[in-house]
Amino acid sequence: MSVPPVRADMPRGLLMLFAVASGLSVANVYYAQPLLDALALEFAMAPALVGGVVAMTQVGCALALLLVVPLGDVLPRRRLMGIQLALLVGVLVLVGMARSAPMLLVGMLGVGLLGTAMTQGLLAYAASAASAREQGRVIGIAQGGVFIGLLSARAFSGAVSDLAGWRGVYLLAALLMACVAVPLWRRLPRLVDAAAPLGYWRLIASMFWLLRTEPVLQVRGILALLMFAVLNIFWSALALALSGPPFHLAHTVIGAFGLVGVAGALAAARTGRWVDAGYAPRVTVMALVLLLLAWWPLSRMDASLWLLALGIVLLDAGAQALHVTNQSLIVRTHANAHGRLIGLYMLFYAAGSGLGAMGATLAYAHGGWHGVCALGASVSVLALGFGVWTQRMQAGQLIDSARCPQRAPR
Repeated sequence: MSVPPVRADMPRGLLMLFAVASGLSVANVYYAQPLLDALALEFAMAPALVGGVVAMTQVGCALALLLVVPLGDVLPRRRLMGIQLALLVGVLVLVGMARSAPMLLVGMLGVGLLGTAMTQGLLAYAASAASAREQGRVIGIAQGGVFIGLLSARAFSGAVSDLAGWRGVYLLAALLMACVAVPLWRRLPRLVDAAAPLGYWRLIASMFWLLRTEPVLQVRGILALLMFAVLNIFWSALALALSGPPFHLAHTVIGAFGLVGVAGALAAARTGRWVDAGYAPRVTVMALVLLLLAWWPLSRMDASLWLLALGIVLLDAGAQALHVTNQSLIVRTHANAHGRLIGLYMLFYAAGSGLGAMGATLAYAHGGWHGVCALGASVSVLALGFGVWTQRMQAGQLIDSARCPQRAPR
């Protein structure tokens, strides 16, 4: 079977395939969030402990980012994607058939690992296949697919669980991933293999060199940690708040609030182009301000669910703009290390997501929804303060580094 060659200008159909496949892959990691109360009931988990389901997916994320995603820098990416996709289908079926809490948690670990490996591997694939002049645009569109998939996951899981139970969510997800395998295998381009590939453990060791020496990665990673902590503080607690008094909403309705955030993601769709034009510092501060402002309407959702919707739009617009800016900057620092750079950057994401999920359930158990909002606003203030400080201290250094690609050690 012939495989399309890499082109200087990525065809729109291929770019859309990257976006759709990445969105479907990442959605698997987030299907559990609107289902936490159902999982707690079936497996007899206390409300303060059910956040461990989400935390296990984040452990899987961390393992994928550290041990699997970097393989794309030294192995044929197309073949690697095929193996990971087959394994992901298998673990989704395992979760759908889980009969005990330990089996569920093991399955969630696998979903986090393989869903993340597919998502970030596809993003690194897209960045490597793109020409230098369109890299920001390509990353922005592909990452837009990821963000929409992340947000739509909650609506999907809520609707399917109301019709077919929470198990139906994971069995249908396995079918969807199996369906996307054919177009991926036919359309993904072959990339030039590394001239002198590293051995596996040298590859992993080189990640520590990148983390120690690359200031763009360090700063953007900390911002990612704080940003994803904020997102998971909100989304992990929302199902608990809306399923109880005074709302008593069904999973379908709770999950549908994820679709509201698509408006925020679309509002940030041009972020990659703005970064290409040199506006990364301004976009960063504006995004962090949106994250903070979102918590006022979110804290007032008991007065009106329209305020909840407004807060979601602000929260997700800020997060998407910041995330695309971060990734657009870090992939430009080392042209031959996209997998390692994205893996390292997303390790900060995994840490922030896990901490946010656990913090949200604890805050809700002790302070209710207002305790969750106080925690989210506090982390947002910390992120804004760090972002402003780094912009003042290192803006020139970050832009210069992003515009002058280096080569990582081999």
